[in-house]
Amino acid sequence: MRIKHLHLFLLLIICFFTFFVNNKVIYTDIMESRNIVTAREMVYDGQWMVPTMNGELRLEKPPLPTWIAAGVEMVFPDNMEAQRAMAGLAGTLLVFFFYRLGKRLTQNDTFALASSLVLCTSYNLILMGRTASWDIYCHAFMLGAIYFLYSGLQEKGRQWKNFLGAGIFLGLSFLGKGPVSFYALFLPFLVSYALFLRSSLEKKGLPILLMIVICLLISGWWYLFIYFFHSEEARYVLDKESTAWIERNVRPWYYYSTFFLETGVWSLMVLTTLLVPYWNKKLRLNREYLFALCWMLFLVVFLSLLPEKKNRYLLPVLIPAAYTIGFLFTYWTEEIRKNQLDKTGKWLYLINAGLVTLIIFALPIIGYFILYQKGMLSLTSLLLLTILIWGLGAFMVTSITQLKPMRFLSGVVILFIIAELFCMPYIGGLVNNPEFKSISGIRQIEALKPLPFYSVAGQELRIELVYEANKKIRPLDVNNTQEVLEALPCAILTHGRVGEELPSVLWEKVDTVWIDHYDNNRRPKTTKRYSNLFLYNITILKKK
Repeated sequence: MRIKHLHLFLLLIICFFTFFVNNKVIYTDIMESRNIVTAREMVYDGQWMVPTMNGELRLEKPPLPTWIAAGVEMVFPDNMEAQRAMAGLAGTLLVFFFYRLGKRLTQNDTFALASSLVLCTSYNLILMGRTASWDIYCHAFMLGAIYFLYSGLQEKGRQWKNFLGAGIFLGLSFLGKGPVSFYALFLPFLVSYALFLRSSLEKKGLPILLMIVICLLISGWWYLFIYFFHSEEARYVLDKESTAWIERNVRPWYYYSTFFLETGVWSLMVLTTLLVPYWNKKLRLNREYLFALCWMLFLVVFLSLLPEKKNRYLLPVLIPAAYTIGFLFTYWTEEIRKNQLDKTGKWLYLINAGLVTLIIFALPIIGYFILYQKGMLSLTSLLLLTILIWGLGAFMVTSITQLKPMRFLSGVVILFIIAELFCMPYIGGLVNNPEFKSISGIRQIEALKPLPFYSVAGQELRIELVYEANKKIRPLDVNNTQEVLEALPCAILTHGRVGEELPSVLWEKVDTVWIDHYDNNRRPKTTKRYSNLFLYNITILKKK
């Protein structure tokens, strides 16, 4: 088996653990709820071209990820594991293009594999590849576009196929989440490429034009459809989204200064890659290293320029960050093999590997306080995990004492496989609310199945509740007696008892049947994230 095929097979196995094993244990978040509620309405209401969410137009996001979710809903109804598996496939696609781009960039198999293993063990990628939302799709498609564009620019001749591929994937990225990945990933790539890498542009004018046209056709047709058939709503959404980038989730310019933490276990090593004076002299591929480093730093700077900031927006930074770390592993491996590693390089490896190994030895102790003392883990399971993890720690120690960087990297991969196999099932319990009572229980109540659902107009309704209930929950003006009477019989969600929230004039014409009280808070009352927005009484309203 050729080494490239062997590497890809290995990465496929690792992606299976990274994205698919125990992918149901994390509770459904607001982004997933929005995507899947919209997908359900595509399937069951036929709203494929003009998406709706809880019965209202949902034009804020392009529809490609939701079309994928709707396709899954048709085959595997109400199956979160299957929905997240599609995000996992997008994550796997991202890793595949990442490996291929790394190999083309350096012509070095060790670099391509090491960088890919770092990426697969980076915290934010694992999280987003297990989440049925939009982010992973647009960046996976964009990395595909970058790979084809890079190949087209580097190879001689017109390279029609590469530029065609770049145009298709650029369009898919835009149809996945609009211009997000163009700004966050593609623009920093172009700037860094122009600064550090050379291109062969001879005879490439027409292929590049084809790339642009294909991109515009794929990315623009849905927007044109919406503009012509729902122009007023489209303008409203455009104004709202533009305002949101300026006024919503506004953070200071330095908010992303801790971007390196998004890599998780590789945080210190990302900082180590910033020692430019040392690495620029030592690395054989110094131009490629500077390209990856500036790609990472420009990405952080460009994101910092936007007023709206969220940690999940840093997902694309993992791509160039993993490349910069890959250069370090390649350097250490090659210099140690030639017995030419200097004292500074040796100490940088020992400090990075030593810190991670210390953390590994501390994990069973952390597990004792977090899992065992809370009754989530039996003593036998704790002992077995301790033996397994400390055995891995001993393996990691040999990678330090014998100066084996790739052995150390494989140890980190094994650690993550252990975590994904044996520790992921306990994650839900760490944030569990002992009084949690999901509104999804209404699905089993026969009296509620044929009824329309409403909430009190003017009160915020969390989309997670719409997802859990698997029902549209429309606003109802309870002060408008005629509107209420026309809605009967129905079920209504109220934070307090229905008698406290509905006007007394209704009681002459309406009977009530209280069903139950639900607490959809995943976090316990002792935490800041506990919210009254997830507390509801459900009551049936019917005419007297």
